[in-house]
Amino acid sequence: MLIGGRLVPGEGTFAVVNPSTGQPFAEAPSCSRAQLNEAVCAARAAFPRWAALPLKERQAMVMAGAKRIEENLDMLVETLVKEQGKPVADAKGEFMGIIGTMKFMASRPFEYEKVLADNDRERILQRRVPLGVVGGITPWNFPPLMAAWKMCEALTTGNVCILKPSPYTPLSTLLMGEVLAETFPAGVLGVVSGGDDVGKWLVEHEDVNKISFTGSTRTGKLIQATAGPSLKRLTLELGGNDAAIVLPDADAKTVATGIFNQAMGNSGQICIAVKRCFVHESKFDEVVGHLAELASKARLGDGFQKGVQYGPINNKMQFERIKELVEDAKKSGAKVVAGGAPLEGSGYFYPPTILTNVAEGTRIVDEEQFGPVLPVMPYANVAEAVQRANATRFGLGASVWGTDVARATEVAGMVEAGTVWVNKHGDLSPDIPFGGSKESGIGRQMGDYTLESHTEAKVIRIAKPKSKM
Repeated sequence: MLIGGRLVPGEGTFAVVNPSTGQPFAEAPSCSRAQLNEAVCAARAAFPRWAALPLKERQAMVMAGAKRIEENLDMLVETLVKEQGKPVADAKGEFMGIIGTMKFMASRPFEYEKVLADNDRERILQRRVPLGVVGGITPWNFPPLMAAWKMCEALTTGNVCILKPSPYTPLSTLLMGEVLAETFPAGVLGVVSGGDDVGKWLVEHEDVNKISFTGSTRTGKLIQATAGPSLKRLTLELGGNDAAIVLPDADAKTVATGIFNQAMGNSGQICIAVKRCFVHESKFDEVVGHLAELASKARLGDGFQKGVQYGPINNKMQFERIKELVEDAKKSGAKVVAGGAPLEGSGYFYPPTILTNVAEGTRIVDEEQFGPVLPVMPYANVAEAVQRANATRFGLGASVWGTDVARATEVAGMVEAGTVWVNKHGDLSPDIPFGGSKESGIGRQMGDYTLESHTEAKVIRIAKPKSKM
């Protein structure tokens, strides 16, 4: 772990499982409460000097960090594949995304001060002031990428940061901390690992000023409740049940390819994956046929195997949940068009699965499955499709697909979600805000919200001398 600029062991360890085998392959350090307190104290001590540095100096260190990750890319990729399961190409792509994000954040301008008014009576300034210690709690689907997002937003805006990865995938984030240990002054960046109790200690710590969390809605609600007594600032990017609406004029094959890729990428373990698909009844059979064909050609396996497109489900708990949801759908009358059962043998492998004859009221439609299962449902008119897409407590993302882009864009405006794509789905970039509505989150990450969500607005009102008559 990285605490106060030093690499230290935990007071205990816990096993990390390779999801391709279902067997432990490494031990990770378990942070004690005393060590967590030490990390927070070190961050608090480092904060004033870091916040006082000019933006360009902070950004230069972030840029140096990007170079360090480039230099250690192979080692980082290998670790991520072992603990998360994704194919090598996807793991490399994740780290290339990290490098790109760090380089972008190391060069983007921030407006820390602006004049709100300047008249004969007074001059009014607004300054953005960093919050202090930011705790970043990250999920197991994109562990180092989400850590990098939180780290970059905190550090570039003058805050210090402590990262706490998921206990399912701690190693790549710990290794990233090791790679970056000498890039920043002691205490500016900390990385700790352990179970859910470590996250709870971080959230309730009185010297932590903000929590940025990516994960499930259930855990997000617990964090909100725990952070409430100290009125911590929160950014919560939570679960989603993203709908894709296929309009009557859509090209069935093109749309099916786009939706399949965005439903099954990372074996469906993406918060903004397509999780419900509504297809106009005139195109339903054709779209389902193309989806089934794509599923039948999918190549599953260990992420290190050449030609593998999809790795395993990351952990046994999620693997069992996916099996449970599909079996529940079958009992409710769902038709399995492709997939529908786990692969035999070791590891947590579940193939891309296409279900029809399902509807609202079935768990696979109503809940976030977070796996490679896509329920596909027909609709009669667009008003119905929009109403059904919106009939959820989630509101993270959605997409609308059609040949008439103006009409598709019009429909996109009717869908209740933080991001709605037209004729694509799921692409993100650090210059564009991202977050959810309803129970899919609070606040936004990246884009113009980076400065707003990681600083306080301080207003300074300066009286001007009264003119003498």
